[in-house]
Amino acid sequence: MYRIKWWLLILASGGLMACDKNPGLDSAESVAANKPTSAATATMANQPKRAAKKAPQDMLSEEELQLGKASPTTIAISMVTVPAGEFIMGSNKVDDEGLQERYGFSTPLFVNEHPEHKRKLGAFMIDTYETSNAEYKEFILSTDRLLPFLWGQNGYGLTMEEARRMALTRLREIAANDFKLDMDTRVMEREALMAAMVEAQKKLDLLPVTNVIWQEALIYCQWRGKRLPREAEWERAARGSDGREYPWGNQWDVTITNTGDDSDWEEGIAPIGAYPGNKSPDGAFDMAGNVWEWVADWYQPYEGSDYQSDLFGEKNKVIRGGGGGVGHYALSMFFRGAARQFAEVELRSEDVGFRCARDI
Repeated sequence: MYRIKWWLLILASGGLMACDKNPGLDSAESVAANKPTSAATATMANQPKRAAKKAPQDMLSEEELQLGKASPTTIAISMVTVPAGEFIMGSNKVDDEGLQERYGFSTPLFVNEHPEHKRKLGAFMIDTYETSNAEYKEFILSTDRLLPFLWGQNGYGLTMEEARRMALTRLREIAANDFKLDMDTRVMEREALMAAMVEAQKKLDLLPVTNVIWQEALIYCQWRGKRLPREAEWERAARGSDGREYPWGNQWDVTITNTGDDSDWEEGIAPIGAYPGNKSPDGAFDMAGNVWEWVADWYQPYEGSDYQSDLFGEKNKVIRGGGGGVGHYALSMFFRGAARQFAEVELRSEDVGFRCARDI
């Protein structure tokens, strides 16, 4: 699956629609309909049949809910408190530079943020960082759910228990083709292969989880005893009470955040918290750049807006924050705290993740 180039996507559709879906989770249906495309998925397909597993977006049982709330990881996940009060939401910004025409965007810029208005919220908490692969993986394994499709392609879903049981020739194939280890895997023994795989998985642990549809993000947050942030909460946490343009202030600085134009990060996504300056007034990191983030709300106009769009309604969910897949085409307007984009609820993208919130 290829990364979304947001500038092309917005050019084509006026929003972040589900044109970049992977074939979905490695479900019984998808396995039956598609031949395995990697060594790891081939191995999974040849294993004895077991009882059907839930998909990550399936509803939680009461037992699963209690398991998530009691997890030491849940307790350890850092959250920041956003105090109750009034804040500035939206903007009155207009495209006085002719950016829509210059870049060929199909919809007018900024108008879905209109009008700038004041909102009042009660206190809430929001995760300090985007949800990581490691945190999401605990949910998948603890509840015995189907692995996300991509994890069967890049080796992240392989457990070392499975690696210890499988034939050495097959393990070598997975090391070369899925993990893409930069070493001669043809002559490596099992323990050396497994050690290299563990190190590769540790690096992936630190990245924000992506390729999750909206419902999967919602269910994960519920498993942690939380919920997805509402759009107003997300914007308040990103902009502070003074309505700043970016989490760090009002001046754009490409070095403060990850726009994807950084050779240090493979595939353009940075580990969570890798940019210490990308911090909101209340202490939340990465609310501009790295990956877009799902929020709870449907994409709707603000009260008092005179902008009309066929894309409004219970069709698309709002995503916020700007993603790292833009690279050289990064435009600061997408990373503003007031910037709104949207995506179909079934979208899977390597540039869309999420974080959780909860009431106080």
